[in-house]
Amino acid sequence: MRTVYLDHAATTPVRPEVIDVMVNVLTEAFGNPSSGHQFGRPVRKLIEQARQQTAQAINARPQEVFFTSGGTEADNLAILGAARANANRGKHLITNTIEHHAVLDAFSHLKREGFEVTVLPVDEYGFVSIETFLKALREDTVLVSIMHANNEIGTINPIAEIGCICREQGILFHTDAVQSVGKIPVDVQALNVDLLTLTGHKIYGPKGVGALYVRGGVQIAPLVHGGGQEKAIRPGTENVTGIVALGKALEVAVEELEEESKRLAGLRDNLIQGVMDGIPNSRLNGHPTERLPHNVNFSFPGLDGQMLIQQLERKGIAASAGSACTSDSVEPSHVLRGIGLERGTALGSVRLSLGKSTTEEDIDYVIAQLKESVALLQR
Repeated sequence: MRTVYLDHAATTPVRPEVIDVMVNVLTEAFGNPSSGHQFGRPVRKLIEQARQQTAQAINARPQEVFFTSGGTEADNLAILGAARANANRGKHLITNTIEHHAVLDAFSHLKREGFEVTVLPVDEYGFVSIETFLKALREDTVLVSIMHANNEIGTINPIAEIGCICREQGILFHTDAVQSVGKIPVDVQALNVDLLTLTGHKIYGPKGVGALYVRGGVQIAPLVHGGGQEKAIRPGTENVTGIVALGKALEVAVEELEEESKRLAGLRDNLIQGVMDGIPNSRLNGHPTERLPHNVNFSFPGLDGQMLIQQLERKGIAASAGSACTSDSVEPSHVLRGIGLERGTALGSVRLSLGKSTTEEDIDYVIAQLKESVALLQR
C-alpha cells in the first residue's frame, strides 16, 4: 500500500546529514564541554559552532542564542523569565487566543502569580488586528507574545509591525517561530523581536533540542538553577548531540529554503485547489495566501475529523486533526474555535502538512483519497 506522510507540522524525520553529525558526536566527542582538558575542549567548540549556525539562520549574534530542550521550554523561558525579571516595570501581559498551549499555559501560570493578562481575539483567518492590539496596550504593559505562524492553520502574522510598535514603546516582544524557522525567512532584526523560539524536530533535526533568541540587553530570569551553562540562563550539562544536530539542521534548511519553500507552496496550492474544487462544502482554514508553504487545514462540516483521519490512515496517509500536542482531545481545536468556527465544523477538520518527501503524485493520491473518504463518511 502507498504511504504518504503529511504530518510534518507535528514532526519531521531526521535528515541523513544531521544523523551523520549526531553519530560523530556520540562516537568521537563524548567529553563534557565544561571540562578544560583535551576531551572537553573540542566538544565546547562543537557547541559554539552550532551556536554560530543557529544565530546565522535567524540573523542574530551567537551570544544571543541559548539552547533548550525544545520549543515548549524555550517559550516558557522567554515568557516566565522575561515577565518575572521585568515585573518592576509593569505586570500587564498580552497574547492571543490561538497561541500554542506552551504559550497560553505559561501566561495562565503568570496570571496566578499576580500578573494581568489580556488575550486578544483573532479574525476569521487567524490574524491579530493591529487596531485591537493598539487598544490593548497600557502604560504597565511589559511583555507581548504573538506567534509568527500558527501551527494548525498556517496563517503568518504581521510580526514586524507589531514588533515595531513594541520597540517604540519599550515593551518586550516574544514570538514563537517554531513553525516558521526553516520554512520561510526569519530575521530577528527585520521582525523587531526581543525573544524568539525555535526547535529542532520541525526542521529535520532530532526531538529534545531547541533554542531561544534573547536580544542583547534583555533581562530574563532562569527557570532552573544549578550551574553556569548557557550563562546560567539555562543551566545543566548540555545536550551536545542535539545541539550540534540543531545547528546542522538549521544550516541546511536555510541553504535550501528558497527553492524548497517555492516547491512546497506549489504543491500546497494544488492540494487546496483539488480539495476545494472536488469536495462540496469544504472549507479552507487560515489565510488563503498569507500562510506557511507547507500547511493546509480543511474543515468538512458534519464530518467527524478523527474518523476521517482514521479513514485516511487505512489508505496509508498520515494526517492530524490539529496540533500533535492535543490530537487525542475530544474537544474541538481552540485555534479553530478562535477563528470563529462552529463546534461541529471545527470537529470536522484535518491538517495536512507537507515536507521534503512530498511529491506531485502524493498530492494527486491524497486528493483522490480525500474525495473518496469524505463521500464515504457523508453516506
